[in-house]
Amino acid sequence: LLPSIEMKRADQAKVYDTKKSVWIPDPKDGGYREGLLESGDLEDPASKCLVVVGHEKFTHKAAEVGKVNPPKFEKCEDMVNLTFLNDASVFWNLKTRYQAKLIHTYSGLFVVVVNPYKRYPLYTHRVCKIYLGKRRNECPPHLWAIAEGAYRNMLMNTKNNAMLITGESGAGKTENTKKVITYLAMVATGSGKKVEKKVSLEDQIVATNPILESYGNAKTARNDNSSRFGKFIRIHFTQSGKLAGCDIVSYLLEKSRITEQQSVERSYHIFYQLLQPYGDGICPGGLRAKCFVSNDIYDYIYVSQGKTSVSSIDDNEELEYTEDAFNVLGFEEWEKFDCYVLTAGVMTCGGIQYIQKGRDEQAELSECGPDTFVGKAAGAFGVDAAAMVKAFCKPRIKVGTEWVTKGQNIEQATGATGGIARAIFDRVFKWLIEKCNDTLIDASLKKANFCAVLDIAGFEIFEYNGFEQISINFVNEKLQQFFNHHMFVVEQEEYVKEGIDWVMVDFGMDLAAAIIMFEKPMGIWAILEEESLFPKATDKSFEEKLKASLGKLPVFLKPASKTDKNAHFGVSHYAGVVNYNVTSWLEKNKDPVNETVVELFKSTSKSQLLVHLWRDHPGQPTTAPKDDGKKKKKGGGGKTVSSVYLVSLGELMTTLYSCEPHFVRCLVPNNHKKPGDVEPPLIMHQLTCNGVLEGIRICMRGFPNRMPYPDFKMRYACLGQAEIASSSDNKVAAYALMDKIEFDRERYRLGHTLVFFRAGALAGLEEARDGLVIKWIRFIQGEIFKRVRTRVYEKKRDQRELIKVAQRNFRKFLGMRDWGWFIIIQKTRGLIGLPNPEEELRLLEEKANATFGKYQEALDVTKSLEGQMGNLKDDIAAMTKQLSEEQGNISVYTDRQAKAIAAKGEAEVELAQQQKVLASEEASRVELAAEVKAHSGSISAVKKDIEDVELAILKVEQEKGNRDHTIKTLQNEVGEQDEVINKLNKEKKHLSSTQAKSSEDLAAAEEKVAHLMSVKSQLESTLDQLEGGLDKEKKSRATLEKAKRKVEGDLKMAQDSVADLERTKREIEVVIAAKEKNNGLLSAKLDDEQSLVAKAQKNIKELQGRVEASEEELEAERQARAQAERQRSDLAREIDQLGGRLDEAGGATVAQVELNKKRESEIVKLRKDVEEANISSESVLSNMKRKQGDAVLEMTEQIDALQKMKAKIDKDKTIIMAEIADARAATEEVVRAQASQDKSNKALLDQLNATNKKVDASNLTLGDYAMSKNKIANENAELFRIVGDLDNNLNIIAKSKSALGAQLNDVKALCDNEARERQLLLGKFRNLEHEVDGAKEALDEEAAGRDNILRLVAKAEADAAALRQKYEIEAVAKGEELEMTKMKLTARNTEAEATVDNLNAKLVQVEKAKGKIQGEINEMTASLDQALVINAAMERKAKSFDKTISEMKGKVDRLSFDLDVSQKNTRNASSELFKVKSAYEESILQLEEVRRENKTLSNEIKDIMDQITEGGRSIHEIDKIRKRLEAEKLELQSALEEAEATLEQEENKVLRCQMELTQVKTETERRIAEKDEEFAMVRKNQAKALDSMQAALETEAKGKAEALRMKKKLEADAADLGLALEHAIAGNAETQNTIKKYQLQVRDAQAKVDEESAAKSVAADAKVTADRKAAAMQNALEESRALLETSDRQRRSLEQELAD
Repeated sequence: LLPSIEMKRADQAKVYDTKKSVWIPDPKDGGYREGLLESGDLEDPASKCLVVVGHEKFTHKAAEVGKVNPPKFEKCEDMVNLTFLNDASVFWNLKTRYQAKLIHTYSGLFVVVVNPYKRYPLYTHRVCKIYLGKRRNECPPHLWAIAEGAYRNMLMNTKNNAMLITGESGAGKTENTKKVITYLAMVATGSGKKVEKKVSLEDQIVATNPILESYGNAKTARNDNSSRFGKFIRIHFTQSGKLAGCDIVSYLLEKSRITEQQSVERSYHIFYQLLQPYGDGICPGGLRAKCFVSNDIYDYIYVSQGKTSVSSIDDNEELEYTEDAFNVLGFEEWEKFDCYVLTAGVMTCGGIQYIQKGRDEQAELSECGPDTFVGKAAGAFGVDAAAMVKAFCKPRIKVGTEWVTKGQNIEQATGATGGIARAIFDRVFKWLIEKCNDTLIDASLKKANFCAVLDIAGFEIFEYNGFEQISINFVNEKLQQFFNHHMFVVEQEEYVKEGIDWVMVDFGMDLAAAIIMFEKPMGIWAILEEESLFPKATDKSFEEKLKASLGKLPVFLKPASKTDKNAHFGVSHYAGVVNYNVTSWLEKNKDPVNETVVELFKSTSKSQLLVHLWRDHPGQPTTAPKDDGKKKKKGGGGKTVSSVYLVSLGELMTTLYSCEPHFVRCLVPNNHKKPGDVEPPLIMHQLTCNGVLEGIRICMRGFPNRMPYPDFKMRYACLGQAEIASSSDNKVAAYALMDKIEFDRERYRLGHTLVFFRAGALAGLEEARDGLVIKWIRFIQGEIFKRVRTRVYEKKRDQRELIKVAQRNFRKFLGMRDWGWFIIIQKTRGLIGLPNPEEELRLLEEKANATFGKYQEALDVTKSLEGQMGNLKDDIAAMTKQLSEEQGNISVYTDRQAKAIAAKGEAEVELAQQQKVLASEEASRVELAAEVKAHSGSISAVKKDIEDVELAILKVEQEKGNRDHTIKTLQNEVGEQDEVINKLNKEKKHLSSTQAKSSEDLAAAEEKVAHLMSVKSQLESTLDQLEGGLDKEKKSRATLEKAKRKVEGDLKMAQDSVADLERTKREIEVVIAAKEKNNGLLSAKLDDEQSLVAKAQKNIKELQGRVEASEEELEAERQARAQAERQRSDLAREIDQLGGRLDEAGGATVAQVELNKKRESEIVKLRKDVEEANISSESVLSNMKRKQGDAVLEMTEQIDALQKMKAKIDKDKTIIMAEIADARAATEEVVRAQASQDKSNKALLDQLNATNKKVDASNLTLGDYAMSKNKIANENAELFRIVGDLDNNLNIIAKSKSALGAQLNDVKALCDNEARERQLLLGKFRNLEHEVDGAKEALDEEAAGRDNILRLVAKAEADAAALRQKYEIEAVAKGEELEMTKMKLTARNTEAEATVDNLNAKLVQVEKAKGKIQGEINEMTASLDQALVINAAMERKAKSFDKTISEMKGKVDRLSFDLDVSQKNTRNASSELFKVKSAYEESILQLEEVRRENKTLSNEIKDIMDQITEGGRSIHEIDKIRKRLEAEKLELQSALEEAEATLEQEENKVLRCQMELTQVKTETERRIAEKDEEFAMVRKNQAKALDSMQAALETEAKGKAEALRMKKKLEADAADLGLALEHAIAGNAETQNTIKKYQLQVRDAQAKVDEESAAKSVAADAKVTADRKAAAMQNALEESRALLETSDRQRRSLEQELAD
């Protein structure tokens, strides 16, 4: 809940510059990074700002740069308190808190909750106690702080409260809703009775969750269990705050998901639960059998379009929870099973597939049996299948006062079926919520107020935005307006209460423009409603009307979507511009419901629940008059989706405006559900859509930062102590302080208790305060440094004085060491005061003797006592023996007595302990008795609950055992029943086939008998009607003419189809030519790749040579470095020796001279070594420069190669685009040709004989399809392999890029380290110079004559040390540079090897692609030859067909002439034919009847052909139908032949003519059928070729997309490499400058060394001269001493003589 102390310390230690620290966008991850502002004006949005991040510099516009908040605002609990309220600061605050496991953050009135994807202990009873009864500002941010505020506000103000929880799918809205309900239930319980109520309410809500989640939750792309509806949960309380119940209101159920889903999503969970095996034990026979469903989800199209299973959800277990929830909530058995069955019926409706009836557009179903989908759906709905199909295919509408039926095509019927399915599921869901609400309300308690939770989806901006998105976005627009209004109502009330100057503003009006555009009389909703009422309105007319009415509004924009190119208009919302697509809006708004089906449900359904669901729908009653007839309406009669939606939204907003609102915003941190990870673009998108940034924008227009007067004085009194103390009035003192520091009064306001600041104003105060604080800290630091260094100075001063004393005493000692008295004093000083050793020895001897005498006496006493002890032991043993003999062994008794005494002691100790325990237990018993009395009620309740739970557990275990046994028995029975059913099915099929045959035979026999009887009766009764035959003969002639014209029309259509085929052939030839052109381009590309491989191999050889040369140079440098190290160690050792000699320096000047000579020789050696090292370093530097130049040339060559590749890719892109355009044109032409062929085939598919040959052709086509499928699969596998190789290449390039970046960072780090080490060494050098100066001063005081020499020596040592340090630095740096060079060369070598491998792999891939393309060319050549052969055959057949047609025409002309002759003969012989007139007419009637039957058969055959083309029946079924029809035809032909045989004698001539005509007709039909078959073959071949071309086109499109993607990645990598190269060049230049500086410093040091050596030689000469002078002076002194001694002796002798 709170950041730790370590976090706070780390945040405060963060580097921060009040004026230069800024945020800039980070294009790599879409977030922000911190840098330092070098130049630019942040106040001017148009100015350019230069920002430094590390070693890189970036230029941004001032609008893109935001200031960084001071460290005190790190992990701020309320983002409104931030000094700088910009997007980057908001994001950084949320990110740092989330990664510190602080998922709650305030943003003004909002609490922002980030999904942790991990369970934290934030929702426990302990946390509940933290927030219980606390204000929001008294505890850390938490969801429960908002809930506590809502609850307390409800109790204090007796006003309803509402919490608005919004966010994207997967943000945790539903979980937070549950946590709020849990908290309210915990808080509202105090006594035992309330605890029981809390438990019961939670149990009821838990019981409703499985049902609502099963029917209202589904898998989405981001969330496996996403709520697809909004809910408004009201938790009711009594006047005293006790729970009184709960109810739920739902909004915007996503009905489109019922019938269609995306590929990565799933429909509602209940559909998948119904097919789980747990349902087998719910009811007799199993739930699946009761619901008429199978166990395969893919049988149901509505729910199998996306995912069918979710790894995180066990559907079988969820079904068990749903079933238990139904039972717990008290659903009736019929209600529960009706709910299941209706849900299964909705799912089954997806399998209903309509077919077209004949040439009409009428939809119909071929079968309506109970085993079909329509039969199962009708069974689930409890209605007759045939009636339901009729209602869907031919619904009733009212025209005037009459009811008529209207035909529906396939699309309309399918749409009506989906509409009914969606409407039923929607009504079932609403009914479930009503039932759940009935169980959650306690009618015995009086409801006073409620706390509500609104869980609804947030603002949505998707790639495709349709009707659902504009609905939810309008809801969020209204909610944001509500938030803005409420936020500044609260803000302005605060301003008024504090009495500050403020102009009242309604910031809710900021969103008024968009809302008015939606709600005004000719707004979007009104236009949508109006267009929905017009039957002929379309999406296009709706779009035009929108643009005409709203096009001039500033919030209605033109479409500018990058993801949806077909968007129709855009709307400027508070969260951004959203582009909408109006496709299918009118249909979705009407939400079509077939009223005829609804009436069927209401009047005939056996399902009670279905009748109850549609009770409020008017349907189509025959008694009540209807106005509109069959309109597609929502199930409320006349209401559209938008009207119902607006009414419910209005009710919701009315409720919210009457409540006290609280706002919760949920965020998704990342899409891969990983704790601690953040995706900046995703979070910023949600902050925009959730209105958090909008709320912050509004805050910035007011005074977001505020501070109480005591805090203000405490923090800022340092700016003006006198002004703060000048007045006791807070306002006067604050004004005085602000005016003193010249703080603009417009940037702050003074209230009664608070100081209000505008956004960013606190930064000015903080800056002024920081300036003072820094100055005072510097004063304190100066005082501390003064005291520390004073102590050091005093110590050094004392040491200096003591050195003088020591020197003075030492001089005195040197002067007196040869004086006799001094020697005596020194030797006797230690004996002064010592005791007499002989006296002490005597005293010690006396003391030892006395002590030893006492010891000897003690030994004697001990011996005598030991003797007495032995005697006593003997006496005791004798007496013990006597006692044991007389009274038994007393040792047993003594042992027992000892044990008893020990046991007694232990018992007494234990007794005392037990008494203490007893006393404590008695006290605890008294306390427990009091607690038992206090908690007796709760204990009895808990015992009762425990007993109930134990009984329930026993009952569940018994039921489990019974159900397991039942399941096993049922499974065995199911297996046996399956076997019996299979046998019965086989027998049933056999019996049905035999029955069908027998019934067909019987029907044929009956028809024959009836036919003969009718012939007999007609011959007897119609002899007098022969003359009517003449008219009928004329009619037959007219029909013959019609047939002739029909044949001519068919001939023309066949010729048109032949022309279309020829055109298709030419298009295929064009495509083949394009393929050949593409092959040529690919071969050219292969040659280019081979040249690149050769160039890369050449580069590799050059690099290998360079690597070998660099290794040799590296070895030489290592040897030089080792030699330098040895010399350095020797020099260090010698310097140590010199230091020791300096400490021991006394008066040995001759030894010092020799030592100086040695040092001079060593310095000469060092100078030579330094010169050699300089020469070697210069050679290494030249080599490095040469290598760098080579590397730069190599990088430029690589960049040129990449640019060439880019140009080549662009060229290939243009070629591919041209090929795509050609392929599209060819595809459109082929589609047009196919359409014309389909039209001609529909006209030609009327004959019977085509079925056999079509079956053969379909078999061949299936074989071809299988071959083409295998071929496409092989090509697809090859393409996947190529894609994998390309991905590997991309990964290798990315690794090389990362390696280059790491090398660059290492070089930068080395440069920084070198700079820091140089500064440190310079500091050490200055310190050493200072110490050497001090040593010089000390030596000056010791001996004036040696002062110059010692100073020169110390200076020479300091110079030698500096040279040594510089030499070490340069040698180490150069060694490190050589190591880095080796690493770079090794990396480049490996990179070159990887490049060679990649190029070899590409070469192999190109060779494979070349082989594959050659195979495709061969296949295309073969197909071209086949097409040419087929074309030639078709031309030959067309010629033969023309010849046959001409022959048929001649025959028809001859037959017509013969017919005229026969008619004349008939008129002449009318008297002779009078007797057979009746027979003749009968034959004509039979002939017409046969024709009608033939026509019926032909229609049936045409229907069969339509079904074949539509894939309605299998080949086996068609073959069976064909055989049956052939049998019927043969039977009819036999009947016709019998009838003709009876009349053969009466009319031979007419019958002969008729037979010839029939033969001509059959011959014509046969020829037409053959042509039809040939055309079908050609059409199938063309379709096959078209499919292969389409596949090739798709492959090329994928290849092109992949190439474009690779091109973009390569361009980005090339740009990054170029940038890295620029940085490397810049770093190299800096390194060169540094090297030059070091060389100048080396030259200066060398010059100094030369000067010092010259000065040293002069000093040495002076020293020699001084030594000589000193020696001469010493000789003169010795001579003078000798003369003095001689004169003394002479003086003494003279004095002696004088005395004598």
